[in-house]
Amino acid sequence: MEPRLKASLLWGVVAALSFLVLTGGYGLITGSSLGVELRVGVAGVVALCAVGVTYLLDGYL
Repeated sequence: MEPRLKASLLWGVVAALSFLVLTGGYGLITGSSLGVELRVGVAGVVALCAVGVTYLLDGYL
């Protein structure tokens, strides 16, 4: 696997897990709960966006 792609995929995983942790903390603090399907779906979108952005900007940063 190309190192640039591997790094981008790892950043996607970090972004998705960070989003899930933040929504879990939000649920604990406010007492409201978002649906599991919604949280996982949005985390997937966040991961895809992070992968795309880090792959495209890898050479510039």
